Amino acid sequence: MLREIDNNIWVAEQPLKYWGLEVGTRMTVIRLPTNELIVISPIRTDSTTIHQLNEIGNVAYIIAPNLYHHLFVSDFKAIYPEAQLWIAPGLDSKKPLLSADRVITNDRGKITEQLDYLLFDGFKVLDLSGPSILNEFVFFHKSSRTLILTDTAFHFNDSFPLKTRLAAKLFGVYDQLIPSVLEKVATREKEKVKNSVQKILCWDFNRVIMAHGSIIEDNGKKKLKDGYERFLGISL
Repeated sequence: MLREIDNNIWVAEQPLKYWGLEVGTRMTVIRLPTNELIVISPIRTDSTTIHQLNEIGNVAYIIAPNLYHHLFVSDFKAIYPEAQLWIAPGLDSKKPLLSADRVITNDRGKITEQLDYLLFDGFKVLDLSGPSILNEFVFFHKSSRTLILTDTAFHFNDSFPLKTRLAAKLFGVYDQLIPSVLEKVATREKEKVKNSVQKILCWDFNRVIMAHGSIIEDNGKKKLKDGYERFLGISL
């Protein structure tokens, strides 16, 4: 079910296990002044969610923000065939049957005046000519001062099951907005990562929504900065 986070921004969540741990997953929905909806990182839909989406606006954009969050994109596009499907570069090669309307090729830009995007650079490449291992675009919703991430950070606190909490405490990342383990493994060029984070920190955000973890409602910019500095050993 959709949950309203702020004016014109909602999330919907569902369970997801990764490496045997419950990490959950989340999609974000943004409503534009035109009443059009942007859906970032779709999850499995049901009749209730579809009804709620149709109540709040018209789905006009569906976004697969990286090379991993594509599992339910085709189903979502089938429900809303008139919506534009935007995908991260490399996903067209990984999933050639996806009927994308646009591959996001520029490193930064706007979908609308309310939503900026930026390629998070610096991850290990699969080969010299291929895409990064993650190839993630992050987003900034201006009116709600919200940063929207997918797999570039997580935040596991007491809202998660005991096993997940224990794992987070074991890795020293409990209740912190921290780069994902995948990102730490994949990071190849720390200067590019640093540059990406510095660009993100130029956005005037307070809240942080990520696909895996509890939403940070306040002081998100400082928490993101602190997390990257500590976990990746960079100075911002």
